Amino acid sequence: MTQGILTVHIGSERDVVGARQRARQIAALCGFGVQDQVRIATAVSELARNVYNYAGSGKVHFAIDGQTAPQVLSIRIVDQGPGIAQLEQILAGTYRSRTGMGLGILGAQRLMDRCHIHSAHGDGTRITLQKLFPRAAPLLDGGMIGALSGSLQALPSDITLSEVQQQNRELLSTLAELKTRQDDLLQLTRELEDTNRGVVALFAELDEKADHLRRADQMKSRFLSNMSHEFRTPLSSIRALSKLLLDRIDGDLSEEQEKQVLFILQSAVSLSDLVNDLLDLAKIEAGKVDVHANSFQVADLFSALRGMLRPLLVSESLTLTFIAPDPALHIHTDEGKLSQILRNFIANALKFTEAGTIIVSATPLPEQDAIRFSVSDTGLGIAAEDVQLIFEEFSQVENHMQRKVKGTGLGLPLCRNLATLLNGTVAVESTPGQGSLFSVVLPTSYHAPEGGQPLCAPAKDNGNDQSIGVLVVEDNPPIRLLYEKFLAGSEFRVVPARSVREAQERWEQQRPAAVILDIMLHGETAWHWLAELKNDPLRRQVPVIVATEIDDVRKGLALGADAYYVKPLPRQQLLATLRALIGNPHQRQEPVPPQGTTTWDNAHATG
Repeated sequence: MTQGILTVHIGSERDVVGARQRARQIAALCGFGVQDQVRIATAVSELARNVYNYAGSGKVHFAIDGQTAPQVLSIRIVDQGPGIAQLEQILAGTYRSRTGMGLGILGAQRLMDRCHIHSAHGDGTRITLQKLFPRAAPLLDGGMIGALSGSLQALPSDITLSEVQQQNRELLSTLAELKTRQDDLLQLTRELEDTNRGVVALFAELDEKADHLRRADQMKSRFLSNMSHEFRTPLSSIRALSKLLLDRIDGDLSEEQEKQVLFILQSAVSLSDLVNDLLDLAKIEAGKVDVHANSFQVADLFSALRGMLRPLLVSESLTLTFIAPDPALHIHTDEGKLSQILRNFIANALKFTEAGTIIVSATPLPEQDAIRFSVSDTGLGIAAEDVQLIFEEFSQVENHMQRKVKGTGLGLPLCRNLATLLNGTVAVESTPGQGSLFSVVLPTSYHAPEGGQPLCAPAKDNGNDQSIGVLVVEDNPPIRLLYEKFLAGSEFRVVPARSVREAQERWEQQRPAAVILDIMLHGETAWHWLAELKNDPLRRQVPVIVATEIDDVRKGLALGADAYYVKPLPRQQLLATLRALIGNPHQRQEPVPPQGTTTWDNAHATG
């Protein structure tokens, strides 16, 4: 709904003053606060003065758009003058004029929610200003707007003196407010100076502690590395001597002696495993692990693991199955470290699976140029709150099988560090009582990172690298998924955002080619953000498609939306709209108003 309130003709200085007064009076009647009244009146006054100075005459139309809250105060200023030759430079803030031309336009642009200008040589200038009503403002229907228009007609026509007096009062009020704010700023500056001194001292203390922690961490890594080497020699001796005794090289053992020697050997083996894991972790943390990458067949790796781990099966109720990969599937990475990761995954599955199946598989991921190696089991499973715990060093999840099997709590942290070293990532999916799925994703071809430091593989966009990003601002997950399905297989890809704040962050990361905007987002409306986008010279050229449950098409188009649809929006209509708008991004395409709506020319009645 668009309904005109009043039209003011500009033909003299007195008319300029009158337009300012009428703008302030209309803003007050619409429920705007004093500051917004001054902003609206100032914007109208500056542009009306431009009309008088450069075109000689023109009109200022006041109207109200929208049938839902918040409504929009729309002001259209038109003239039949020569047009604005330097409009682009003025809007960009780069035009300088001795007469000050352009300052009024820039000022109005900052004071209003939206300022749209069309100017052509010989065709005059049309400027549209919009300001959203305050939240507390009443919703005005046709009768109330008519009454508002009538009250304006009844105001006195002798306005010059009263308007000057009003401006003086506003100026004095503004000066008093500025003085108060200046005092507040001085006090705040003093407080900030005190805070800065405290922050500087705190940073110095933190730097000292961080340096101390770095030295302690380096000492820990060196200690673990050195002590692990020192532990290996006596442990090897204990294992070798235990085997000599068990082999009866120096004579027979009694049954009790054999049992005791077996305990010694088992303890030495467990301690040796712990030392090996500690040494590997220490080497990785110290950056002393080299990656020896070579190309090999995944099938050959599985064959070697099958032969190595089959003897560990001690229960007939448990099976270990390797899914045969494609014989042509190969990978270029460190075979020993990948084998170590998979051995740890399988060993864990064997420990915590009493019956069922353990399945080892490899799945190519062509879109990521990677391979996922997975180990699934039908064991105990892991609760969601414990998933992060299992990747912490020396941490184990308590369960009834923990007493039967011994572990160091270093296997999974070591797997994660080894995967990072190979530019990969580890992941786990688990359901208590049903089993777990551990996986590692590695690039098909390992490339050493610059500087020689191991880095994690960068996350890749699931979409086509050449696809066009469309920012979808929608708080409803099913609707976001629907848009992803709509755009799948097309030249577009979804850049999701659940709120205006997230949308701002996504925009800073990468400028989208278009925006699909829902108006209702977690209880707040996006009307102000739409107006802000379309009033920003750097962002206004990006087309915005509003798709919402709010049926207020006229208000959406008045605030600058390039297309407005009431949900549900069909896939073909969405794709056609995107292609039409993005196909010529530097020229805004006016959407065809639906039935029952009107255009600017016949919507704004004159008063």
